[in-house]
Amino acid sequence: MEKSICIVSTKKLSLQLKQQVMSANFSIYDEDFIAIQNKEFVLDRLNEFTIFTSKNALESVLVNKDIAQIKTKKCFCVGEKTKGLLSSNGFEIEKNSEYAAELASVICNQYSKSSFTFFCGNLRRDILPEALLLAKIKFDEVDVYETILTPYKLDFIPNGVLFFSPSGAESFMKENSIEDEICFCIGKTTAEALKYVTPNIIIANHPTVESTIMKCIEYYKN
Repeated sequence: MEKSICIVSTKKLSLQLKQQVMSANFSIYDEDFIAIQNKEFVLDRLNEFTIFTSKNALESVLVNKDIAQIKTKKCFCVGEKTKGLLSSNGFEIEKNSEYAAELASVICNQYSKSSFTFFCGNLRRDILPEALLLAKIKFDEVDVYETILTPYKLDFIPNGVLFFSPSGAESFMKENSIEDEICFCIGKTTAEALKYVTPNIIIANHPTVESTIMKCIEYYKN
C-alpha cells in the first residue's frame, strides 16, 4: 500500500483547511511556531496616510484607544486578508498590493510628497521602510505587536512543510533540520528566509494560506 504524504503546517489551520488536505489523502500536522502579542502604544501624531503590511498589526490597532482617530485616515495595505479586515472595520483603502515591495514602489512613485504612519511588529521586514527612507518620504513607525518564536521539535520526518512567514521558518529551524522536505511558502519574502537552507522551495500562486495549501496538494497530485 502506498505510504500517505505527510504535511506539516507551521501555523494552526481551520478545520475546513485541514479537511481539504486530508481529502487529498494526506496526513496533516499543524502547530503554531510563532505567537503574536499585541502591544500598548501611544500615538504622538498621525500622518496623512496609514500603512498596514500585516493583519496582526491591524488587529492590535483595532483594540487601541485611538482607533477612532486612526480610522479617519486613508490607508495603504499588503494582502487580501488585511484589506478585507480593514474594509469590514470601516477603513478607507487608498492602495492595496500583494507584497510590501510592490506597495513601496507605488508609494515612492505616486505619493512621494505625502506622509505616512506605518503600524508594524518587532520583526517587520526592512523592504518598505528602507524604500521610503531612500526616497526621503516622511513616515513614522509605530510598533504595535510582538512576534514570539515558539519552536517545536518534530518526532517524525514530513514530506512537505507549509511556511507562512519568515519568522515561522526561523522558529521551525531552531528545533528541526530541513533536508529533502519540500517547503511550500506563502510568498517570496518567506521563501527568501529559506533560500540558503534548501533548493526545494515552491511559492504559492497567491500569498494566502489557501493558495499555499492548494500548491502543496497540486504538487503531490501531479
